[in-house]
Amino acid sequence: MKIVVLMKQTFDTEEKIVVENGTIAEDGVKFVINPYDEYAVEEAVKLRDELGGSVTLLSVGPDRTAEALRTALAMGADDAVLISDDRIPDDEYAVSNVLYAYLSKENPDLILGGNFSVDRGSGQVAIRLAGLLNIPHTGSITKLTINGTEAEVHRDAEGDLEILTVSLPAIFTAQQGLNEPRYPSLPGIMKAKKKPFKTYMLEDLDLTEDDMKPATKQKELTLPPERSAGQILKGEPAEVVSELVSLLRTKSKVI
Repeated sequence: MKIVVLMKQTFDTEEKIVVENGTIAEDGVKFVINPYDEYAVEEAVKLRDELGGSVTLLSVGPDRTAEALRTALAMGADDAVLISDDRIPDDEYAVSNVLYAYLSKENPDLILGGNFSVDRGSGQVAIRLAGLLNIPHTGSITKLTINGTEAEVHRDAEGDLEILTVSLPAIFTAQQGLNEPRYPSLPGIMKAKKKPFKTYMLEDLDLTEDDMKPATKQKELTLPPERSAGQILKGEPAEVVSELVSLLRTKSKVI
């Protein structure tokens, strides 16, 4: 089975976000594998060990993304592909087109990815890619079983459980609970240094800068306002309710 894992490198969730001149400052920031993508990597390695085949990591991002891919290689993936080009905008529409240009020639049996990335949180790439490849897509899965040319998946449907049978090839995105991602072992880290690692630019995929026109444009980026101190209302219940309603109407302006 030929399995491809879509990966993204993101900020460590413990990092403090600093915005300078409308962009997020990256100096001194720790980057990691997008947490939801770790579940996809783990599931891919488990399926490969069970059914045979290979696991290829695929990412679109800056050169620093290689570090995250090496970590995932140490988790057990077989090889990695990084598509890195400054002409690719940080836009889900453009990134999906880049991934399609590569995957349309690879014909994988199964594509896995994270439910969404913790930096942008849109969850669009896998859905757009499934449309371009004209294959089924199921998001937020918590269980995956392969039966020949079909897959049975359990997905988190806003607190409920949905069970689907999907024909392969297909794209699935992982939710927390699918598995417990392993830590890279020392032997795995050493082996990762020798595993195949390819880097592509737009020309390698027969793409041009004109093909990279984004579907969205960021006009402004600011941090949310700092939370103000809370206010405790004291007095008799009727007095407190009256004062609360007045504050909600005059200060918060929510009623």
